[in-house]
Amino acid sequence: MTDQRPRRALISGITGQDGSYLAEFLLDKGYEVVGLVRRSSMVSFERIAHLQDRLTIVSGDLLDEASLIEALQQHRPAEVYNLAAQSFVQTSFGQPVLTGETTALGVTRLLDAIRIVDPSIRFYQASSSEMFGKVREVPQTEDTPFHPRSPYGVAKVYGHWITVNYRESYDLHASSGILFNHESPRRGLEFVTRKITHAVASIYLGRQRELRLGNLEAKRDWGYAGDYVKAMWLMLQQDQPDDYVVCSGETHSVREFCELAFAHLGMDYQEFVVVDEAFMRPAEVDLLVGNADRAERTLGWRREVGFGDLVAMMVDADVDLLQGKLKGLS
Repeated sequence: MTDQRPRRALISGITGQDGSYLAEFLLDKGYEVVGLVRRSSMVSFERIAHLQDRLTIVSGDLLDEASLIEALQQHRPAEVYNLAAQSFVQTSFGQPVLTGETTALGVTRLLDAIRIVDPSIRFYQASSSEMFGKVREVPQTEDTPFHPRSPYGVAKVYGHWITVNYRESYDLHASSGILFNHESPRRGLEFVTRKITHAVASIYLGRQRELRLGNLEAKRDWGYAGDYVKAMWLMLQQDQPDDYVVCSGETHSVREFCELAFAHLGMDYQEFVVVDEAFMRPAEVDLLVGNADRAERTLGWRREVGFGDLVAMMVDADVDLLQGKLKGLS
């Protein structure tokens, strides 16, 4: 007998960058999409405002397993995408316990809720390249040992391995996407890429004079978030669960990002960027650059937006935002 349930997916962290792109993608695929949102007077729905009449929003919290069980029982999703976390690396140094509760133990609570309510639910865990930290090899693959360099990275390692544990212990279809940095115009202003593009637009429009940053030599593997959510979905369509690195396979420095962003509007970054020790991390990761061969070979996934196009897209969007032409990107 075939499963007659509608294609329904539950997304935790739906109000974030990845959640909004994934919700769009799944709605276009014909899914019913349920967004899990914490009860709070400060929740922002800006990124999904254009989708709200097509979504179901339910209250739930990764700190409260009972609320997760209730959400699963009420909506009976076939797929669950766990994108919720305290996801800002710098904040994790100041709030390490909260980061552990949400980004690490929160994964356990959600997996356990699935085990209790319906073990046939397919589960996606948002793992992170920050787990590699002090890298053991370049490029990094699914088999590269982890050595996280922040409380956020440590918490993500826990979330990753508890996903593997539940997969092996309870035969859950649970997969992890080890996503390298992925950006977009919807990225929060606290992230360096969006901080740069927003500042470039502000300087271009005469509203800001300088941009203060930390380590300009830090290098990352940056891609477009809209491309990466497709990989999340593809993982849950496979017969067998597994873990996949999702990345561009290229590495670029913060300095290079600045150079391209300012040059896009005809400016020289050296005239405006100031290095400020206040923005240096207590412990920096090494050269993060991934190898997505498994995702490309098994999932058939390919990125579509290159680094230069991503930078230009973000700068243009911030110029439009500051000129009042766009809404809901910050």
